[in-house]
Amino acid sequence: MRRREFIALIGAGVAWPCAAMAQEPGRTYRLGGLSSGQRNAPVHVAMFNELRRLGFSEGQNLIIVWHAYALHVDLIPEFAAELVKSKVDVIYASGDAVRVAQQATTTIPILGVTRDMVGQGLVNSLAHPGGNTTGVSVLATELDGKRLEILIEAMPGLRRMAILADTKATRSQDLEALQDAARTRGVEVSIHRVANGEEITEAIDAAKALGAAALNVLSAPVLYGNRQLIIEHAAALRLPAIYPWAEEAEEGGFLAYGPRIIQMYSELVAPRLVKLLRGIKPADIPVEQPTKFELVINLKTAKTMGVAVSEGLLVRADKVIE
Repeated sequence: MRRREFIALIGAGVAWPCAAMAQEPGRTYRLGGLSSGQRNAPVHVAMFNELRRLGFSEGQNLIIVWHAYALHVDLIPEFAAELVKSKVDVIYASGDAVRVAQQATTTIPILGVTRDMVGQGLVNSLAHPGGNTTGVSVLATELDGKRLEILIEAMPGLRRMAILADTKATRSQDLEALQDAARTRGVEVSIHRVANGEEITEAIDAAKALGAAALNVLSAPVLYGNRQLIIEHAAALRLPAIYPWAEEAEEGGFLAYGPRIIQMYSELVAPRLVKLLRGIKPADIPVEQPTKFELVINLKTAKTMGVAVSEGLLVRADKVIE
């Protein structure tokens, strides 16, 4: 499989102090989770498997205190307070929960996974995060624009499309930039923002009612956590959609362009959690970004929707599902 590789925007040569630090013999560590997804979601299973490989195993020297907020976004502050009260050693947080975790504690190390750690004001810089937070930026803003271009290319003659976004995750100026980019290509864009999973079906229905012939699903924990709902509803409406994670096309989506989320959690998230558990300060761990991106096309889904994918796009794809 061919993969496009890009250089991340941080200094590759930045070293992590005390990288050889090991966990204390006989000690039990506590990891708090504040995520849109359940702890048994594939991405978290991959993360826990890598933690186990690196010496932190639940039931032996690791206790996991987990709160999934996809259906309870309003309870994120309460969940964060509970993690602080339970005296976890490290908090893993995704999406909107990163900022809430920061508001709940300035001392417990936080590993955040979100759209843009710097752009959202969660850290000072990629190389020098500062404070009690480090993490992984998923390059969502840049990739959202690239996905818009790919979707327009995949749908010749497209005149109207929709964007599905999380109300809190995507900034208004980023959505406006996507609209402007589409207009330069002769495509009008309607924006449909949701605050929780219950609003997704209605938002997609509204997009279809406004005449959208394609859908750009932006990167957000709530949208990823409800990806099967989105994939199935878009298919029912014959609304071709592009998704932010490579695996989503393999799960039935029309197109996907972005990193492999399972790989990201294994190779980027888990090792940073280990360093935090071992006592390395968040300020000494640079924020990382994915460097491998894939274009995946699901021809099976395309045929079901009556979409003919151009040979040019097929040739550029890293994976084609027949």
